[in-house]
Amino acid sequence: MRLRQLAVAAGLVGVLCVPAHAEDRDISRDTLPANDGWASEGAGTTGGAAADDAHVFTVTDRAQLVRALDGGSDTPKIIQIAGTIEANTDDDGDHLDCSDYATGGYSLKKYLAAYDPRTWGAAKPSGLQEEARQASAARQAERVVLPVGSNTTIVGLGDSAVLKGASLQVRNADNVIIRNLDIRDAYDCFPVWQPNTGGLGDWKTAYDTIWLAGATHVWVDHVTLSDKGHPDAEEPTYFARNYLRHDGLLDITNGSDLVTVSWSRFADHDKAMLIGNGDTATGDRGKLRVTLHHNEFESVVQRAPRVRFGQVHLYNNRYEITEDDYRYSLGVSTESRIHAENNAFHAPGHVEVADLVKSWNGSALHQSGTLFNGFPVDLLAIYNAYNSGSERDLTGDVGWTPALHGRIDSAAAADRAVARGAGAGRIP
Repeated sequence: MRLRQLAVAAGLVGVLCVPAHAEDRDISRDTLPANDGWASEGAGTTGGAAADDAHVFTVTDRAQLVRALDGGSDTPKIIQIAGTIEANTDDDGDHLDCSDYATGGYSLKKYLAAYDPRTWGAAKPSGLQEEARQASAARQAERVVLPVGSNTTIVGLGDSAVLKGASLQVRNADNVIIRNLDIRDAYDCFPVWQPNTGGLGDWKTAYDTIWLAGATHVWVDHVTLSDKGHPDAEEPTYFARNYLRHDGLLDITNGSDLVTVSWSRFADHDKAMLIGNGDTATGDRGKLRVTLHHNEFESVVQRAPRVRFGQVHLYNNRYEITEDDYRYSLGVSTESRIHAENNAFHAPGHVEVADLVKSWNGSALHQSGTLFNGFPVDLLAIYNAYNSGSERDLTGDVGWTPALHGRIDSAAAADRAVARGAGAGRIP
């Protein structure tokens, strides 16, 4: 009954509907089970389970959420999100749109005119409009970037807790749990033009839905991450490139370590998950240890995940590929060590098995028990055969064998279980 008592104290009874099973069991004090992936290593991951009653908060708007986060303090805390919280709001709770953040004379029309490659060339944007863009972006960041400190649990109440427009950032923090929450549309009002990216240039956005940077012992469970509300596919094209508004759904970078991502859903997005942010970031060696299990990647174009340096255990995940512009799912990059077991892929006719893997300076990929449209396949053998002569072969020896994990089911059994149980609002 603890959730109902908290709801009464917060004055939420009558507007908050909590399913009976969630009300009977206080999931906000759950800790990561033993042996459940890399985040269970050592002391494990307990989040804010040790919080006293004064640091258990039920929040219903951005202002309350910001106060509960306490600037990313390390004080043990539990933050329960009820209903829908919109990050793009002012201190009175009124909605803010991109025009409210714009300052210094910024306008997209002027920005496009100033940095058109046909007249500006290939130099990085500089001058009045770029300065105005940066100032405008800083104003939005003050609203939407939410720092999460050590010893924190953030959990959604019931089956319909939503956080819109926010970027949860766990930076240089330890022992964090994020569960049972639909986090969507980390929308960047002010993307920057990068002329030299990818040869043709590209638009660069600022916000990951969840960003782990230098974070350790983090458990992300039963979350749903998407662009819902503003899909990039519906954005216009400028300078012959899609005007992207979203970055990653969950990026794990800057030496983050000991992370478990379970029973979560990544949907309707381009670049879903980056583990390791640079080929030259050799300080990441020995870090970026991540377990991904029982997650669903639906309508994701690429990076599910893309890995540099990290030892990543990828098992019992489900992939539903639907996009015409699909690029790949597993990105094997510099010194990555992916151990993939019993994952299931569903794809339309234009996607072949060899398309599932892409390598950039990668050397190894362990795979076993893979299903493709219901049939067993050897990803490694098919990748090497298909790319013979164009890319170096990948070896199956990744130099390690996962020890921290629960039961690993067949890909077929996991496929069915994940389709039923992954995402926010589905904790048993």
